[in-house]
Amino acid sequence: MSEIMALKNAPIKELLRRYKELYGEDIAGTHNRLYLWRKIAYKLQEREQGSLSAKTKNRLKTLIEEYDPINNKALRPNKPAPCMQAITKDKRLPIPGTVFTKEYKDAKYCVKVLEKGFEYNGKTYKTLSAIAKEITGAHWNGYLFFNL
Repeated sequence: MSEIMALKNAPIKELLRRYKELYGEDIAGTHNRLYLWRKIAYKLQEREQGSLSAKTKNRLKTLIEEYDPINNKALRPNKPAPCMQAITKDKRLPIPGTVFTKEYKDAKYCVKVLEKGFEYNGKTYKTLSAIAKEITGAHWNGYLFFNL
């Protein structure tokens, strides 16, 4: 544990050297300190405490494919079934309950995705464009404004 914490503020060169030592390969194209530190910390902990079993790794892979915790796109059909009519959500949107933020003119704005619409500033809106207009005073494509 102390080795991991000592590496937290190590220079990038030291992190790259340690990464190569632990993984046996150069990391192509990244000098992201936090990423390198986390990868090194994981490998050090894995060496000390052991890694996940093959069964557990397979189960995790299956769950990720099935439930995609990032945006749940795997659960959304490409075309709605005949009985579903037009109730499917846009695939660019995260799952309901997700809160995303936008920084605009030195202020931070939070929007919550609902089953039908969005919540911003205690009010419900049908579209992201309506929220973008509320924030900026001008018409915006909501997906572009919120980088979705």
